[in-house]
Amino acid sequence: MTADAENAAATDEAQRAALAEAAAAGIHPIAVPTPFLVGRVNCYLIEDDPLTLVDTGPNSGKSLDELAAGLSELGHSMDELGLIVLTHQHMDHLGLVEILQRRSGAEVAALDLLGPYLEHFSDSARADDAFASRVMLRHGVPPEVVTVLGSVGAAFRSFGSPANVNHPLRDGDELVLRDRTFIVAHRPGHSPSDVVLHDRRAELLIGGDHLLSRISSNPLLSRPLDRALDEAGDGGVDRPHALLDYIASMRATREMPVAVTLGGHGPPVLEHVALIDERLRTHDRRARRVLGMLGAGPATAYELASQMWGNVAVTQAYLTLSEILGHLDLLVSDGRAIEDASGPVTRFAAAPTDP
Repeated sequence: MTADAENAAATDEAQRAALAEAAAAGIHPIAVPTPFLVGRVNCYLIEDDPLTLVDTGPNSGKSLDELAAGLSELGHSMDELGLIVLTHQHMDHLGLVEILQRRSGAEVAALDLLGPYLEHFSDSARADDAFASRVMLRHGVPPEVVTVLGSVGAAFRSFGSPANVNHPLRDGDELVLRDRTFIVAHRPGHSPSDVVLHDRRAELLIGGDHLLSRISSNPLLSRPLDRALDEAGDGGVDRPHALLDYIASMRATREMPVAVTLGGHGPPVLEHVALIDERLRTHDRRARRVLGMLGAGPATAYELASQMWGNVAVTQAYLTLSEILGHLDLLVSDGRAIEDASGPVTRFAAAPTDP
């Protein structure tokens, strides 16, 4: 066995041990299927009072059946749930919340800004799609591509659902169960509504998609939740800066005493400081690569995405556009690039250097 294989095997064993320890403490992952490229999503049953479920999976019959089967294997049913906690607004994490809330009568806890979003979910999702279309047009995505992707987005709305958030959470709140207390920390970046739950005594973090062991969380450019549905702008200079927010969030998490992070996808994170440091280095490398591309002259974010990813920048235009814009934001914030939003399409250029 090679050294890399030995290290991978040791990591797998340590991750299994961490999950076994969490299970012994009454926290159990239930991985349910999603229709998205990310694959299965981890929901976490916390055996406490109230019986608590963190995230629900998407709104689909297969996900519901597998969630029910997972609960049954642990000796529970949906009807017993007393609290549902949502880590953020993405459909693979909250789509079953309405069904579960109706069946169990459970309270729903989520970031306070997410309450109105979920109360009017259909309107919120349409506003998200409209915002994404404006951002793509503003940053050079061809109108015909925007139209096609808008249709895809509308088709995916059915995997989400509305909910009544009757336990709004704020940064620094305590979520108190019978046997444990979680500190709620707002960690925007992957989405505006991401929260993590920190059990300080156990040095355990339930992290949603804030930190994932095998893939890098995408800082997706999202419509601000603190603005009216029709006041989110067009993605010009006043747009959110998701990657800058995400980097600030990771740096805050880096300072937390955490031994195990239970993520929304894949196995747990065991060395969160090392993982965060690697993520920060990765974003710095990507920003420097984008800066090198600007050496050829001013460009739109879509032109840069196409140069970097080819046809993927068409089929996954919003994802790749969000990533490029994040690294452009890093360059602009450091004074290494200039953003010109004076025209209908925003262009970026390398900042002039001193002679």
